[in-house]
Amino acid sequence: MRALADLIMRGRKQATFVVVGSAALPLLFWLSAAASSLVLLRRGLSDALGIVVWGLLPALVWWFFGEPRALMIILGTLSLALVLRSSASWQRTLMASVAVGIVFGMLLTAVFGDSIQALATEFEKFLPQLLGSTYEQLSVEERTRLAGLLASVLTGLMAALLQLVSILSLMLGRYWQALLYNPGGFGAEFRALRMPLPLTALLMIGMLLGPNLGPQMAMLTPICSVPLAFAGLAVIHGVGFSRFWIVGLYVVIVLFLHVIYPLLVVLAIVDSLIDFRGRRRRDKNAKDDSTGGEG
Repeated sequence: MRALADLIMRGRKQATFVVVGSAALPLLFWLSAAASSLVLLRRGLSDALGIVVWGLLPALVWWFFGEPRALMIILGTLSLALVLRSSASWQRTLMASVAVGIVFGMLLTAVFGDSIQALATEFEKFLPQLLGSTYEQLSVEERTRLAGLLASVLTGLMAALLQLVSILSLMLGRYWQALLYNPGGFGAEFRALRMPLPLTALLMIGMLLGPNLGPQMAMLTPICSVPLAFAGLAVIHGVGFSRFWIVGLYVVIVLFLHVIYPLLVVLAIVDSLIDFRGRRRRDKNAKDDSTGGEG
């Protein structure tokens, strides 16, 4: 990873080669987004613009052939990198990712609206099996309303996945920046990430009330959950678990994402109320004071 980061920052030609090459290759657009964000975070928009524009060309070609994800991920990551560079705040960056996710949802609706609606129609057939007796208890009006939300929820899930990849690409770029110029800086930033209660409340409002604001707003539920999931991961990293348990956690996340993801969101919500890391530090300080620093 360090060798690749060194190559990207060695010069304009090397950075352009990595950004353009990874954008042109299938399923490596996230690497192009990460490399672009590294250049932007380190050198600023004016220096990065000439490199990024070249990287957008293969992404536009992919869009022409019906694959818009490359362009969406690169632009989404760069937008978040601008926020992070100007604010130096992961809280603001994650909140900005909600706006990026909404834009993704609108683009997906415009490009793949018919396909998503067809998928929602097919998915509707499996609702009785998935919900069981709960579905039987729903009135005809409630079933109709639920079916009407499916397309928007599916769009939101797809947009949230692209939003998540954009954040991960930015984090990779930030990790590279810290690796080259501030060793350990990214880890300290991420472990300190905590969503304040007002921001958590806004995200919860979007998650819970979005479907009640209209069928199209149902996509807010998955999109607003993404910042909280990352905040939940930061809690786990910040409370001091060993590397063995952290690695085990990520293995479990990969295998059981549908189970672990909601738990991460709940953990972030509870942490905004309790502040686990702050309490741990205060307890440790109190213990040190009571023992005179002698353990």
